Amino acid sequence: MTVKELTQEARHEEALKKYVLDAPQLLEEIKDLSADDQKDQIQWAFEDEAEAQGLQPWELTLKYTSPPEEFEAQRLALHKEAAEVLGVEWDEYCEMNNLVV
Repeated sequence: MTVKELTQEARHEEALKKYVLDAPQLLEEIKDLSADDQKDQIQWAFEDEAEAQGLQPWELTLKYTSPPEEFEAQRLALHKEAAEVLGVEWDEYCEMNNLVV
C-alpha cells in the first residue's frame, strides 16, 4: 500500500509514528504513563510541533507522509480543495490562511 492509498486516519497514525522517532525525548518523558495517556501526549506534542512550524496538524501529517519534493504541491492542492468546498476565492483563501503561493 502506498502513502497515497492510506486513509487520512491511517496517514495520521503513520505521521505520529515518524514524529516520535524524531522526538526520543518525548518518549522518555512519557514512558511511565498509561498507553492511552501516552497516545494523548504524543498527539498534543504533534499539534504543538505543527503550530511551531506554522502548519495545521493535517499539514504536518502530510509533511511526515509525503516525499519532501511532493509536500508543498500536495499541501496547496488540499488547500485549493478546501477553498472550493468553502466557496472562497483562492486569493482570499490564501490571505485568510497566511498562504504564500
